[in-house]
Amino acid sequence: MRQPVVTASVRFAFAAIILASVGFLFVRVAPAASDKPSVESPAIRNAIVAAVERDRKLYGGRTPVPGVLVGVWDSAGHSFIRPFGYADLAKRRPLTASDHFRIGSNTKTFVVAVILQLVDEKKITLDEPISRFSLGVTIPNAANITIRQLCDMRSGLFEAYNTPQFERMNVTPQTTFDPRTVIGWAVAQKPYFAPNQGYHYTNTGYLILGLIIENVTHDSVGDQIRKRLLVPFSLTQTSYPETMAMPDPWARGYGLDKNRDWEDVSNTIPVSLMGAAGAMISDMADMRRWIELYVSGKTSAPETHRALMNCISTGVENSAFGLALGCSNGWYGYTGGLPGYNTANFFFPKDGVFIVAWVDVQADKPAPGVANAMFRDIARVMTPENVPLSKGGGL
Repeated sequence: MRQPVVTASVRFAFAAIILASVGFLFVRVAPAASDKPSVESPAIRNAIVAAVERDRKLYGGRTPVPGVLVGVWDSAGHSFIRPFGYADLAKRRPLTASDHFRIGSNTKTFVVAVILQLVDEKKITLDEPISRFSLGVTIPNAANITIRQLCDMRSGLFEAYNTPQFERMNVTPQTTFDPRTVIGWAVAQKPYFAPNQGYHYTNTGYLILGLIIENVTHDSVGDQIRKRLLVPFSLTQTSYPETMAMPDPWARGYGLDKNRDWEDVSNTIPVSLMGAAGAMISDMADMRRWIELYVSGKTSAPETHRALMNCISTGVENSAFGLALGCSNGWYGYTGGLPGYNTANFFFPKDGVFIVAWVDVQADKPAPGVANAMFRDIARVMTPENVPLSKGGGL
């Protein structure tokens, strides 16, 4: 497997982590009326399959996107789960619903859940400045940046993975990163704006949130996620890895080479670089259950849950963001992306419809990116009067 060099082109791959990272979550509601689209209908299933196959070609190269895992749950609770293509092109192993994916920025939902539990325990508050914490890295203007602003992407801090240092590095899966170093590179750049004066999606804030968790608990962020969330809620297929190893079975990740053929890019981004911004691994069943727990208020107290669900406009028409939570045209969910993986989980509470689109490719163009496009195009079938991301922008 070719090991990528972090030149300008690979830097764009890091930037793609940002572009495909923001997402949406959901609230459980009672089943809607029986006249709503049903996945038990052959016509609805055929329309879903046709939408996915169109997007596999649109975001493909000389051949379609290698693998897609789609799950759709309708207003009556019926489900349609369909793998497309391969988990491993070289071995021609078909993708299955049990395959593990790197979930990228879906990790942020777990980080915020721990933060909110610490608020519930009165160990921190959302509106205290991050200057209170000894993080081992100097953050300019820390006295005016709050935990809440890190969570809702309103800190103004420069994107860590867009710093010029990555252009000068040869990154391999064995490269080890200290988050303090990466944060230091980011905060040395000019901020996008003053704290709370706008919205800009940035992984820097979540790397800092990971350090805050460790400072307060005297434990690693991975251990806190395991102890507080994975074990209590029996999320047995979800992990915060310390090494590059993937649990079996798992989907390999792919990207297009210069000839527009698929090349294996699995495990090219070290987990120490992703950290609290995007290191975790899961399967579809665990993530669907996790999102339901998270957004229905099962992981924090009512007051902090209300803060989580408070979506503020991003400045783009019909899009808003809460605390690791995005919103578009009545849909809520989250999307995670890094080279080789794009995982989207979305819920429409008005009708009780849930859509998952997991792809073993990250492709951001055309907007809104491959997983978001599949979600949007399935939503056209399931909720034709409430199509998210219809302007082409991603969240």
